[in-house]
Amino acid sequence: MSGMEYQGEMTMGLMDQFNESLDYKKTLQWVEDQGGINSLLDKFRQNGLSDKVSSWIGSGENSPISADTIQQVLSSEALQSLASRLGVDVSKASGLLAEYLPKVVDLLSPKGETPKDGNLLTMGWELIKGKLFG
Repeated sequence: MSGMEYQGEMTMGLMDQFNESLDYKKTLQWVEDQGGINSLLDKFRQNGLSDKVSSWIGSGENSPISADTIQQVLSSEALQSLASRLGVDVSKASGLLAEYLPKVVDLLSPKGETPKDGNLLTMGWELIKGKLFG
């Protein structure tokens, strides 16, 4: 592989990461619009999913959650809002949330506690910068 090909692949990789961070940023803003991460997690706890939430916050394996469960816990308006931001349908948005919510909560709670205050968007962006440039 020539130097030009390698540089092109690196540039495309960075562009992919940048595009992913934009979706990540939109999703974090949506979480803030729902009242923040703790408010969102409380909705899961109130629906009998405390064990799942605890697994995401704790240091062990993250318990999976299904897109169907996401749709049962969150309002259709909330999911439609997320879907609109991401440019996908509600089913896809629910699937993405099911896949990534446990991972994001895990990343935001390295000491076994979710953030009490502070802007989730800023915290998420710091995580992204650390992965890109750290």
